[in-house]
Amino acid sequence: MKREEILKLIPEEGFIKVPESGGVPLSPERKVILMRKGNQLFNDGDIETAGRIFITIGYTDGLIRVGDYYYSHNKTLEALRMYKAAPSQHKADMIVEKMATIVRGWLGTN
Repeated sequence: MKREEILKLIPEEGFIKVPESGGVPLSPERKVILMRKGNQLFNDGDIETAGRIFITIGYTDGLIRVGDYYYSHNKTLEALRMYKAAPSQHKADMIVEKMATIVRGWLGTN
């Protein structure tokens, strides 16, 4: 398959869905309660649920921690999704660059 044919297979919207940043409107008290619950879940090892809570409340530090966890466990696309939601452009760019290197290797354009 030629490079042009391969590139046409990439969907315009990309490969992953990135949640909207900023979360939903919540009272400061409710946000603190959910942040604590998300941190507890993260510490207890329920990373997926913690990530959903952090997305809901728009908790940047929590999203970055979840992204770091996923990255360290070779779940690169999930890590990228969390970094983009945070937003942590530096960490997202690091992953995108690694992915681009892999794709360039596949296409033989090193």
